[in-house]
Amino acid sequence: MKRLLKFDYYEPASLEDAVRILAAADGGASVLAGGTDLVVDMKTGRLQPSTVVNLKGIPKLAGIDAADDATRIGALTRVTEVELSELVQSRHPALAQAASILASPPVRGLATIGGNVGRASPASDLGPALIVHDARVAIIGTEGAREELVEKLYVAPGVTSLAQSDIITHFTLPLQPPGFGSAYVKLGKRGSGTDIALAGVAASVLADGDGEIVDCRIALASLGPTPFRAVGTETLLRSKRATQALLATAAENASHEAMPIDDMRASAFYREKLARVLTDRALRGALASAGVEVAA
Repeated sequence: MKRLLKFDYYEPASLEDAVRILAAADGGASVLAGGTDLVVDMKTGRLQPSTVVNLKGIPKLAGIDAADDATRIGALTRVTEVELSELVQSRHPALAQAASILASPPVRGLATIGGNVGRASPASDLGPALIVHDARVAIIGTEGAREELVEKLYVAPGVTSLAQSDIITHFTLPLQPPGFGSAYVKLGKRGSGTDIALAGVAASVLADGDGEIVDCRIALASLGPTPFRAVGTETLLRSKRATQALLATAAENASHEAMPIDDMRASAFYREKLARVLTDRALRGALASAGVEVAA
């Protein structure tokens, strides 16, 4: 670990002050949410910000709130809170599952949903789960407030569409109709799975009373430069009855949509095989969540 270089530190009491400080830093600022990545990156020298802006003193940036048509999750909500929330578990099971296997319990107790998504890791657990729930992210910056789909936030490894002065304030997940289900699965190097994903797959389905898939979403982690949707596989599944043969075909198709790389944790060949296996498991989990039995 390297010695931390000198930096300016701020604890603004409002979003307006935070935005102003970030804008004045002229590209040299980092936002502190949970700190599980930022502090490590600063100690290793990967990041050397001239300014650190701690958001923890700003009110109303944390918490999970229910509305009739959506769930609102504040950007500073701890991952553990997402994991244990009965509201999230019942309305958005893939997100609760992803939170439950992110890193380790001590990390989940510090890490925030906004910090995890804003880091834009290709191996993100929460990103794919948010994507299959059609989640939107609320952002405030010098140009005012705006919203965009979480899937549009990711640009490249470690890069988002956020400007230097932008701050994520919360996420909105629409309430889904009856017949909806979702699931997230991954494989890490630890036996418990609580590790950076070698590969991960989130899936959601909306099925009718006859087991026909009306709509679906599949999002892949650690299988491309960013979390992304397997849109070809989604198209293949729509308007078809859930059968063993259909799931096998879909899983194979998703493996071809994957864009894995070789790195120190796994080979591209292995990740492609994982894409097939995990897509099958995620789809089965989503269908089970929706109360749909897979036909022979």
